[in-house]
Amino acid sequence: MTVPQHSTPAPPGWYPDPSGSGQLQWWDGSAWTGSAWTPGQQGSGQQGSGQQVPGQQGAAQGWPGQQVPGQGWPAQQGQYVRPMPPAPRPEISRQTPVYNPFIWLVTLLPLISLAILMVWNPVFHVRYSGGRRVPVLDPSSFTVPYFLLITIGWLIYGVTVFLSYLDWQKLQRDGVVRPFHWAWAFLGAGVYVVGRSIIVHKVAKDRGLVPVWVLIGVTGLTFILVGIKFGIIVSGLARTLTM
Repeated sequence: MTVPQHSTPAPPGWYPDPSGSGQLQWWDGSAWTGSAWTPGQQGSGQQGSGQQVPGQQGAAQGWPGQQVPGQGWPAQQGQYVRPMPPAPRPEISRQTPVYNPFIWLVTLLPLISLAILMVWNPVFHVRYSGGRRVPVLDPSSFTVPYFLLITIGWLIYGVTVFLSYLDWQKLQRDGVVRPFHWAWAFLGAGVYVVGRSIIVHKVAKDRGLVPVWVLIGVTGLTFILVGIKFGIIVSGLARTLTM
């Protein structure tokens, strides 16, 4: 059985089963993976017993890249064919890693801002305004550490988006089909971590959710420590204004 020669390799995707079963098989760009999917049915594709090497019979029944009438491609130009539902993502092997340094940095980077906030001890100054000597907060109270904290927060935001992009690329190289897009990180690190973990958990059973639990722990710790720090700052400000 020979493999048909093509000018350009067929891209990864779902194609008609060369054996003529009526299902779609996942082609990874070089070989059949054994993942099967029946259009119109719910649920993910089932794993086959092994990989299939496409041959001349497969080429006649739907080699990747050919237009096959009745399988979601138009039989002729101008003819409308109802599109197939979105294909399920094939599962990745258990040996494929689902975590990498990029996702851990995205999850833990907020701790840097939290640490800076906890060591920041603002000193408030009061000046009196008007004939009634109304105490107001002097703008000079917002010193260099305050603006440094703001600047570092924006830097962490930019680094988080970049690391999300690197993580997205890594997942694609590891075989995850349509991973959660890195651009969601512009809405916040938590959005990307949660979305990414859900997609990975779908293609890697019983794995992929650890970053979500770490994120929950970081968020809970942040709420507690920020609440304590905010209470200390408000108490100091109140004492300054009543002096």
